[in-house]
Amino acid sequence: MTNMYTSIINYIIQTKDSLQEFIQSEVKYDEEIDSWLFVSKPWPVLGIIIVYLLFVTKIGPKIMENRQPYNIINVILVFNFVQFSYNGLLCLWILLIPGIPKYIFTHLCHITNETQHEKYLIKCLHTVSWFYFISKIIDLLDTVFFVLRKKQSHVSFLHVYHHTKMVISCWVHLRFFKSEQAAYGAWLNSSVHIAMYGYYFLAALGPYMQKYLWWKVYVTRLQIAQLFIAVGYIVYLYKYDCTMPKALAFTVIIDIFAFIYLFMDFYKSAYKENKINIVSIDNKNNKEDQIDEIDTVDKIKSS
Repeated sequence: MTNMYTSIINYIIQTKDSLQEFIQSEVKYDEEIDSWLFVSKPWPVLGIIIVYLLFVTKIGPKIMENRQPYNIINVILVFNFVQFSYNGLLCLWILLIPGIPKYIFTHLCHITNETQHEKYLIKCLHTVSWFYFISKIIDLLDTVFFVLRKKQSHVSFLHVYHHTKMVISCWVHLRFFKSEQAAYGAWLNSSVHIAMYGYYFLAALGPYMQKYLWWKVYVTRLQIAQLFIAVGYIVYLYKYDCTMPKALAFTVIIDIFAFIYLFMDFYKSAYKENKINIVSIDNKNNKEDQIDEIDTVDKIKSS
């Protein structure tokens, strides 16, 4: 009996030591990054998410129950333009900072910070990741607009889960993992967002723009393509034992496969089964109806 207790205690100690060693090898701390807005403590982000969830699922629908939908077309136009510009600036930031494009393509696997210039480039990549994180917080307004326009049917579980999960994932990455490779994914996703928000901005301008928006299907294909590219990149990181936190890669790959399923399901329903007729949108004179049609048919859940 004594030997059994001793074995159990030794097993617990070994498990604790292994877990501690794993955490030490995976988690990164940086006084400067950890001091950035919303990063140091979880409470501000947690508070935003709680308020968001309460508003879009309980408070908002209750407030709007006996009210007319708000006509916020101009607000939506501004929102789409801001997000289009914001993501464009993120992409340009990475491309135009001297040394970053070369650093990215020569250090896809193993990150080095031996020189002062390399340390500067790494800090730039983390800064991009922070601004990308902020864009995910701004994305929460997308659901708020649905509620204010009394489109509660659009506030699905998957829609809310997606926006919430992106904020949490970005915060966890910045606070605990700080993987430089994540900035590459942020750049790829922001590139896709340029096309996505550009499309929604043009679509919201009015029915006369619809004849120029034949390329909506390619926006969806582009988003699906980015997910497969991300899968390929993570497989590459694993295969060559690259310097990326394994716990982060594991959670990211689960999210990506979930998003692939959702995107493929959306693509099938929007372009295969329903055979959406864009001409019917062209014939609508009411811009609010038009945007409603865009929400139900064209709304792509960005990842």
